[in-house]
Amino acid sequence: MRTINFATPHPTAILLLATFAATTALWGMPDTARGQIFVTKQDGFTVGEYTLSGATVNAALINGLINPNGIAVSGSNLFIPNYNSGTIGEYTTSGALVSASLISGLNGPLGIAVSGSNLFVVNNQNGTIGEYTTSGTTVNAALVSGLGSPTFIAVSGSNLFVVDRNTDAIGKYDATTGATVNASLITGLGAPYGVAVSGSNLFIADDGDGTLYGGRIGEYTTSGAVVNGVLIVGLGGPNGIVVSGSNLFVANTYDSYHGTHSFGSIGEYTISGATVNASLVAPLVSGLTDNPFGIAVAVPEPNSLALAALGFAGLAAWACRRHISHIGTASPWKTRA
Repeated sequence: MRTINFATPHPTAILLLATFAATTALWGMPDTARGQIFVTKQDGFTVGEYTLSGATVNAALINGLINPNGIAVSGSNLFIPNYNSGTIGEYTTSGALVSASLISGLNGPLGIAVSGSNLFVVNNQNGTIGEYTTSGTTVNAALVSGLGSPTFIAVSGSNLFVVDRNTDAIGKYDATTGATVNASLITGLGAPYGVAVSGSNLFIADDGDGTLYGGRIGEYTTSGAVVNGVLIVGLGGPNGIVVSGSNLFVANTYDSYHGTHSFGSIGEYTISGATVNASLVAPLVSGLTDNPFGIAVAVPEPNSLALAALGFAGLAAWACRRHISHIGTASPWKTRA
C-alpha cells in the first residue's frame, strides 16, 4: 500500500491568492463606487452626475435649482448655493432632497467649501464669507468682510483662499478668526474664477485674456509663490476646479477639444499639467450644454475601501483554508494500492 500526502500550500501563497481576489473584486465594483463627479449647470438649473471615466450617471440628478453655482461634498451629502434665492440646499449624493433651504437669507451665494463639520460660503453681493455648520447653524455670517466681488473659495487647514474678481487676486484669510493674512496673496491674474488646494499648492482657474480659448490653470504655493502660471492652457472659459488624488478636474464653459464654443465640458489633467482627457465629459456624449460652473468629486472613504478589501481577502483566505482542510481529510481517495 502507498500513501499519497497532499502538501499544504505555503501561507504566502494563500496571502497572494487572497490579495489577488480582493483587488479583482474592488476593480470589479461599479464605476460609481470608485468615485463620482458632480457638476452644477448654471443655465440648466441642475446638477449632473458622472463617473470618473466620464460616463453619464444622471445628467439631471438634481433639478429645479435657482442659478446653482458652486458645490461641495461631505460624505454622502452635497451642499449647493442657489444664487438667486440666497440659499444653500442640501442633497444626498443619490439626488434625494435633505433640505432645499438648509441656510437662507444669503446675499448671492456663489462659492462654497467644506472643512470637517463646517461650511464656508461666499456671498458675492455683499463681499463676505460666512461660516456655518453642515447642519445649517450660523457660526459667523460675516467671518470675512470687505471683499469686492468674491467668487470661489478653498480651505486648507486654518486658511481660506478666496478669489476676488474685483481685484482679480487671491486673498488668504484665517479660517478661525476671519483675519486677513494677505488680501493680495496672488496678483497679476487675468480673470480668475475657481481655486483648489492640494497640499502646499494652489490651482487657479483663470479665464486669461478673455479670448475664446485663452483660459488657463496656474499653479502657486499657498504662500503665494508662482510655480507655473500657465500649467495648463487653451481652455474655454474655465470656472470650477477640484483636485482628486493626483488629478485635476476643470469645468469649462466651452469645449475647446471639439472646436465649438456652444457647449461646455469637464477636462481631466494631472497636477503636473499633463492632459488626461480634455473632454472627459463633453457634449457629444453627455448633453452638458448648460454652462457647467461648480464641480466636486466624491470618492469612497479610504476606510470603506480598506474594509472591503479586507473582507474580500478574508473570504478568499477562508475559502482557501476550507479547501485545504477538505482535501487534507483522510478519505478513500488518499490511499491506493
